[in-house]
Amino acid sequence: MREFSVPALVDVPTTGNLTDLIHHNAAAEPQRVALSRRMPNGWEDVTTTQFLAEVIAAAKGLIAAGIQTGDRVALMSSTRYEWTLLEFAIWCAGAVTVPIYPTSSAEQVQWILSDSRTAACIVETAEHQAVVTEVGAKAQQLTQVWRITEGAINTLRETGAAVPDAEVTARRAALTPHSLATIIYTSGTTGQPKGCELTHGNFLIKLSNAVRLLDELFAPPNASSLIFVPMAHVIARFIQIGCIMSRARIGHTDITRLTEDLAAFQPTFVVSVPRVFEKVYHAASQKAHAEGKGKIFDAATGTAIAYSESLDTGGPGLALTLKHAVFDKLIYARLRAVFGGEIRYAISGGAPLGVELGHFFRGIGLTILEGYGLTETTGGSTVNSPGAMKIGTVGTPLPGVSVKIANDGEILLKGGNVFRGYWHAQKATDAAFSRGWFCTGDIGELDAEGYLTITGRKKELIVTAAGKNVAPAVIEDRIRAHPLVSQCMVVGDRKPYVACLVTIDAETFPDWKIRHGKPDEARVADLVADPDLIATVQEAVDEGNKAVSKAEAVKKFRILATDFTEADGQLTPTLKPKRHMILREFASEIEALYAT
Repeated sequence: MREFSVPALVDVPTTGNLTDLIHHNAAAEPQRVALSRRMPNGWEDVTTTQFLAEVIAAAKGLIAAGIQTGDRVALMSSTRYEWTLLEFAIWCAGAVTVPIYPTSSAEQVQWILSDSRTAACIVETAEHQAVVTEVGAKAQQLTQVWRITEGAINTLRETGAAVPDAEVTARRAALTPHSLATIIYTSGTTGQPKGCELTHGNFLIKLSNAVRLLDELFAPPNASSLIFVPMAHVIARFIQIGCIMSRARIGHTDITRLTEDLAAFQPTFVVSVPRVFEKVYHAASQKAHAEGKGKIFDAATGTAIAYSESLDTGGPGLALTLKHAVFDKLIYARLRAVFGGEIRYAISGGAPLGVELGHFFRGIGLTILEGYGLTETTGGSTVNSPGAMKIGTVGTPLPGVSVKIANDGEILLKGGNVFRGYWHAQKATDAAFSRGWFCTGDIGELDAEGYLTITGRKKELIVTAAGKNVAPAVIEDRIRAHPLVSQCMVVGDRKPYVACLVTIDAETFPDWKIRHGKPDEARVADLVADPDLIATVQEAVDEGNKAVSKAEAVKKFRILATDFTEADGQLTPTLKPKRHMILREFASEIEALYAT
């Protein structure tokens, strides 16, 4: 059993709460730009003073509407400026934020509202309002629904105009590090979502140490981050609070406008899931090959990887340095321009990025720092830092966090960032801890220097008919790295061998059809039995099999006619496959893999 701890850089707070951050910012640097919000004619800067005033005005509106200290207020919206404004307003009113993904189904919304006993809800669109109003009728405690696109901010400001400042001050003063800040419901990859209780102290201790450790991201005078992951996810709150704590400028957008807004906002760092970085690389590679510049791009890729690898072994020689400089002008600068041109770092989580891709991006001047954590641990508990990174791992514990590997390989965590429990679920809370350690359900390895590597998920372990334990994540990630593959899910529990379901990437499929002489109108459904498509996927599977033993290797695969999607309930909002849903919906395809 291996254990590794890193001493805290900042002590656990005994007083204060998250609302202190915006008050301190306005007092210390009243004219500093805290956020930029996208307007019809471009980006508009918001100073620390202006942001504080808008937050207090909205908080007064919540108080005037009857929100009491400790009440739960739900937020159902895409990633936008108002999300951050309203969350701080909810806290200033002494209430608790309950985030809801804007893509949630009516059934999920009803469960969250009823389980959390939400008193009010702020939604973004008319569609959201219709869903909340319908299911909220069954939850008698839901008294108010405001809509952002219908002037919710103005309504709250007008409603609370008569509320005295002293009332907000009193509400804020009553909050301590032990006060509940938010209830974040898990994505439900293994069943009904559970509400994770995160306190003001969880965020304060975690972010105070993370911002200090990652000062190269947060500390520069022009530091800025464009948030495009869903605000309902804990990783978005990590960036939101971290930026406000360090006074780095924040912007908001969503994936549909990402390319345009990255170019305009020009962030110095971002946070994302690996799939975004994979798509940037594959799109650039596909375009280069389509234009007849494939050999140049491949050479540039090899040079970037070699350059990055050399940084871990004494640095590049003169020849490699010169070659890298040439490709920087030809290719690397253009790739950085996709992210706005000013970017230096990115934080990636949710799934492994892949060693080669990690080296590639560092080699082009965009260092991706992989980290690991869960909602229950207020997001990242381990991370690679700029001065101490090991590509292929998820880094070392954050200051103040301890990591231990149990005898069965499970990752156990302890620290001030670990949640206090599941909302109204004491049995689940008790089951989540073992002698004071939080049991993550993930399997990993911890090396002598404290770097953690994720090798699988305990609940997803497949046991074949021969009794072989298979961790599917290793081979799934390797297969999914192929540009033509969108998703891959390994199956084989109690079966004679390991197999997998594969879906095709919609963005790279058209180019593949051109290169293989397939009709333009051909759909994936038309080509699932096509020998060329099968051969290409077989290449991806063969590459994946290199990462595992013969007993763990995929023997058969099946190409699905459709991709897994969040809308159909097969993916979480962070693009993780919901295995129980896929196993149920594609049961016949899975059985066909073992029929002969």
